[in-house]
Amino acid sequence: MLAMNKKNFLGTVCAAVAFAAVVSSCGDKTTRSTGLEFSRNMYDPIAFNPDQPNENFDNKITAQTPPTGSNPVGFDRFEYENSLAGYELASKEVKNPLIVNAQNLEHGKALFTTYCAVCHGPEGKGDGPITQDRQLTTEQGTRKLENFPTPPSYARSDASNSSRGGLMADLTTGKIYHTIYYGHNSMGSHASQMSPEERWKVVMYVHELQKK
Repeated sequence: MLAMNKKNFLGTVCAAVAFAAVVSSCGDKTTRSTGLEFSRNMYDPIAFNPDQPNENFDNKITAQTPPTGSNPVGFDRFEYENSLAGYELASKEVKNPLIVNAQNLEHGKALFTTYCAVCHGPEGKGDGPITQDRQLTTEQGTRKLENFPTPPSYARSDASNSSRGGLMADLTTGKIYHTIYYGHNSMGSHASQMSPEERWKVVMYVHELQKK
C-alpha cells in the first residue's frame, strides 16, 4: 500500500510539473511573451557587442582602436614595407629563424605543393598546371581556358631571371619571404593563407629547389 501511495504521489508530482511547464510556455495570444524562461543569462550575454554604446570608455564606443604597435593574437608583424627598397632591405637583414632539418623541409614541401606548385610547378620550374594549355568541356561544348603567366624557374640549371633583378636561384631568404608576404606581379599575397612558421618552411624548401 505504501509503495502504491509513493508511486501515485510521484505520478501526481510529474503530472503537475508537466502541466506547469505547458501552461508557462503558452502565451495568452495578446502579447509576445513566452512565459517563464529557463537560464535567461544563457542568451543574454554580459559582454558588450562591438557595435553597442559603452559607458565604460570616454568615447562611449565598445570597439576600441588597438594601442599603437600592438599585434593581434597569432599575428606576426613584418617590419619591411611593400616596396623595392623594403624588398632589398629584407634581403640584407631577414634570416630564417627555423632550423633546417628533414621534418621542416618535408612540411615545407607539402605547403609548397598546396599553395605554390599550381603556378610554380612541383619542382619550381614554372610549369604549374594553370600555366599549361587546358580546356573545359560542358554541355555547352568545349572551350579553352586562359593560361596564367609562367613564373621563372627557381632551378640554377635553368638560369631564370627575377623580374626584380638577379637569378631566381640567387634569391635570398629575405626576398623570398617578402614576396610570399606581399605577393608580386601575378602572385598574390599569401600572408593570410600561411602562418609565419609555415612561410619560413616554404622559404626553406625553395632554397632546396634553387640547388637543382
